[in-house]
Amino acid sequence: MGIPLHILAGMRWLTYLMAANNVLFAFAGFTAAPTVSWWWVAASWLVFVSPPGRMAISVAAARILLRNVRPGNYPRAGKVHLRLWLAEQIQDLAGAISLASAPWVPYYARALGAKIGRNIHLHSLPPVTGFLTLGRGCNIEPEVDLSGWWIDGDIVRIGHVHVGADATVGARSTLMPGASIGAGGQVEPGSAVLGKVKAGQLVAGSPAERRGKAKQDWPAGQPVSSLLGRLWFTAFAAASAVLALIPYTSAVAAALVVFLFIRGSDSMLSAVPQVLASVPPAALTWFLTNMLLILVTTRLLGLGLKEGYYRVRSRVGWQVWATERVLDMARDLLFPIYASLFTPVWLRLLGAKVGKNVEASTVLLLPRMTTVGEGAFLADDTMVAPYELGGGWMHIAPAKIGKRSFLGNSGMTAAGRSVPKNSLVAVLSATPGKAKSGTSWLGSPPVRLRRTAVASDSTRTFQPRARLKVARSLWELCRFVPVALTVGLALGVLLVFDWLATTLGYGAAAALGGVVLLLAGAVAAASSVAAKWLLVGRIKTGEHPLWSSFIWRNEVVDTFIEMVSAPWFARSASGTPALVWWLRALGAKIGRGTWCESYWLPEADLVTLGASSTVNRGCVVQTHLFHDRIMSIDTVSLEDGATMGPHGVILPQARIGKGGTVGPASLVMRGETVPAGTYWMGNPVSPWTGPAVPAPRLK
Repeated sequence: MGIPLHILAGMRWLTYLMAANNVLFAFAGFTAAPTVSWWWVAASWLVFVSPPGRMAISVAAARILLRNVRPGNYPRAGKVHLRLWLAEQIQDLAGAISLASAPWVPYYARALGAKIGRNIHLHSLPPVTGFLTLGRGCNIEPEVDLSGWWIDGDIVRIGHVHVGADATVGARSTLMPGASIGAGGQVEPGSAVLGKVKAGQLVAGSPAERRGKAKQDWPAGQPVSSLLGRLWFTAFAAASAVLALIPYTSAVAAALVVFLFIRGSDSMLSAVPQVLASVPPAALTWFLTNMLLILVTTRLLGLGLKEGYYRVRSRVGWQVWATERVLDMARDLLFPIYASLFTPVWLRLLGAKVGKNVEASTVLLLPRMTTVGEGAFLADDTMVAPYELGGGWMHIAPAKIGKRSFLGNSGMTAAGRSVPKNSLVAVLSATPGKAKSGTSWLGSPPVRLRRTAVASDSTRTFQPRARLKVARSLWELCRFVPVALTVGLALGVLLVFDWLATTLGYGAAAALGGVVLLLAGAVAAASSVAAKWLLVGRIKTGEHPLWSSFIWRNEVVDTFIEMVSAPWFARSASGTPALVWWLRALGAKIGRGTWCESYWLPEADLVTLGASSTVNRGCVVQTHLFHDRIMSIDTVSLEDGATMGPHGVILPQARIGKGGTVGPASLVMRGETVPAGTYWMGNPVSPWTGPAVPAPRLK
């Protein structure tokens, strides 16, 4: 299915090429460039590039593929599972959801079959199954998993998800098949809901448990009139479309650099050497333009932001939403500057208050509300000062990471909370409302954690010498190589399409688009494999301080993966044998029949996935920890038939026994073993009875 699926993405590239060739022919003297009527360009743009066209493709595919599919249990890799996988792949490859299409997501959800009430605030992706009901005025914060299905061993479990009127689901929560949130219920961020939540209850944790009554401290106010609502939606859609032009504008800037090299030619094909010579300056232009546009946009969006409550459908509400979405996009486009010496500078430029000697990776934050103290460490995918939704309102407030504190991978510090100095919030954990200095916290909701500090040479952790700073800077400059490679791949794809259009016509080029992109994906996959073995070699268990060559070389390899392999190959290869082959090439030991939906296997040499094991979407097989600026690396093993549920994390020295299952949004602690054939869930994990029959919907 790879070739026909990738035709969808190929048509976008072909649309850009058709437009470029028409312009070059008309204004730049490219007399040999293959041209086509602008009507064909417009039609192709409408279907394959515009947000309505992309959504329509996804809706049509989902409706056809998932017709007659009902909630229930189905065999893994059976017909229903493959149809579900295919519908999601078409959604991803068509690019149905983007910054430009965000205002239309509720309509997209309805088109898929979901039942959507009035005045809802849907800031997450709806399920392709359409098995979703959102009651009037409910609030879904960002990065909530509403998919309503997961793989449990040899079974695919599919069910409805119901969110009642005026209920709120916090960021990065997971609603599992059969989850039902009663009217006015509240799910705290990072939770996993398996069954029903009664009306007006507050729940938190994995699995979510009652923590009291839902808070009712949102401002009162009259509903927005239908006229004002329509005007706001129009402005929202227009402004979001402008923001979505950021990557296109940087691509045009890079294209202008390429044009300076090829002008005077009669076609792109006749100027292949010049195109190749233009790759480094074009890549640099593309990257710097992205940086400048994101920086200026973020600073403008931050004007006037202050702590308080604002209507979601207001100017300030849109500013806050847009800031998070733009900076989320930045984590992809500008990945090389994260986890680097430049990251603190970048965060300061965005508007955050950042102290000296801070280490930060791919943090998602609201800059005007964020303070990071001297010597703090923010690990991968952390979230600081995210906005909160409720009752049609948005709440923003300052959040602080104290001096020499640590916020672990996927850790969250909510609006109005602080990590005290010299404290730690562990992987996949939330920052407590109140805490003393020097304390450590684990889980969501967080509980105290006993921790022993790691003794180390301070010149390799907090106080590096000048020569180490120079050495690290030089290695970080090497991250430009994958940037140039991804731009080179883009130009290579355009050149191949141009050759096909010139020799065979645009029709043949369209038909062969899937082949072209699959070949580009193969090159992208091979690049990270080559970089891994050339720069790092086989990785062994051990410890490495932050200021050491291994860390810097490993970060260069990560940049190859995230800037080249992920966008061109790994994301679209989710759940396919191709992803498994690639992970094996990186060093992972993976048995036959394994279903893997995640490429997040850092230090792949130390990962073992047994035969017929399952790694669900959003999982991280975490072979390292970075406490006290010391990277500790060890093995992780899933034995035959073992399962990691969606958005779970398993830490070094941990193992899941044969046929064991770890539920969604769960954390397997370092050194823990899940016994064979048992169910475990939680953060951290504890024994679990296993999936229940889907709960009835609440009215």
